[in-house]
Amino acid sequence: MFDVLFIGSGQGAWNGAIPMSKAGLKVAVVEEGLFGGVCTNRGCNAKITLDKPVELVRTIEQLQGRGFDSVPKINWPDLMAHKHEVIGKLAESNKQKLIDAGVKVIVGRGTLVDAKTVQVGDKNYQAKKIVLVLGQHPHRLDIPGKEYLHDSTDFLSISQMPKQLTIIGAGYVGMEFASIANAVGASVSVILNSHTPLRGFYQPYVQRLVENLRGRGVKFFYDQELTKVVKTESGFKLHGPNQFELTSDYIVDASGRIPSLTNTGLEEVGITTNKNGIEVDDHMQPNVPGIYATGDVVDKIQPRITPTAIFESQYLAQLFTGETTDAINYPTIATTVFSSPRISQVGINPDVAVKSPDKYTIEHFEYADDWFKQVQNEIDGGLTLVFDQNHILVGAVEYSNEAVDAINGLLDIIELRLTHEQVQRFIYTFPSVQHSYFRKI
Repeated sequence: MFDVLFIGSGQGAWNGAIPMSKAGLKVAVVEEGLFGGVCTNRGCNAKITLDKPVELVRTIEQLQGRGFDSVPKINWPDLMAHKHEVIGKLAESNKQKLIDAGVKVIVGRGTLVDAKTVQVGDKNYQAKKIVLVLGQHPHRLDIPGKEYLHDSTDFLSISQMPKQLTIIGAGYVGMEFASIANAVGASVSVILNSHTPLRGFYQPYVQRLVENLRGRGVKFFYDQELTKVVKTESGFKLHGPNQFELTSDYIVDASGRIPSLTNTGLEEVGITTNKNGIEVDDHMQPNVPGIYATGDVVDKIQPRITPTAIFESQYLAQLFTGETTDAINYPTIATTVFSSPRISQVGINPDVAVKSPDKYTIEHFEYADDWFKQVQNEIDGGLTLVFDQNHILVGAVEYSNEAVDAINGLLDIIELRLTHEQVQRFIYTFPSVQHSYFRKI
């Protein structure tokens, strides 16, 4: 009998399992694949490793004639080998962290038998509390020729960059992969079933990113519902209504991600779910007592990203060890598209704020006029701030190479609701991203 048993070893599991074990609870983690989940092994970490040279190359491009007279080419096979070098050891490292902390590691697929029992292979394990960390998996288009489509996991391990790459979808995955593949030299096409890339992000900056990518040769096809994919002698041909056709060497289905709910025992135990995931209360508990859920499998309005899962897992550690009995209280959460340039935002989206001019004031700053950005000739960037009626910063979005650092700093100010006078007490290093923006608040 375990005190806590996790099904899944992603960020929503081990960040709580380790402190629970160290606090004296008897903890187990069941995992059928790579320890650490999607982000560690087949997502964020791999993506950012492949993106780093892209970030450097884009900066060097900006400085042509301003200190550089050539742009290095990205060697994809070398870069992929480096990615495997960095990422390949993380799963075992995460597994060992659990073992070193006294957590029982169980390898295999975990399925709920009842509210206290999990089956792994031919064995049953009992637990007072069960935490579901089931995550999400790529959505796959159900059209003729779907077997020719690849998902994000495939792309992040592809040995050679294809000459012609087609990406279906323009969310996080689609736009980030388009940036990477374009920088490596592929001819990239992005197909959308709507007219809104990166839905939920500040659209004026999204459109600037689209135009930036278009200027680099990326093609965007809007409002296309693909009907089939046909293999040809020279590659693959995508078909859609109104005689739409597109030839490609490699196709990535980035049409979304869906909660991993099937073949887990949820239905048999009676756990309430919907298309967005497992329904939970404000203590991360579904409708069945003794069962909890964290991470991307949870139906929630908060962003489904690694930091959210970490926060939820750490909250359960506090809840289960008696440090708190309070409901989970999510802090301000920033989200970022790791494209080139980046788009990062936090708090009230200006697209929302503009609809309530009596509540919010919006201020825009163009980086073409900022000397610090001119140092690296970064002129295609900007910062938009949202203030409430008391001129307290409540939202921010940046489009730039350094958007992550800028928004991370502004997140603190928003979360703590600092006034102009309090912000003026900060003396940042000069020059720096922080010093550039603090005078605007």
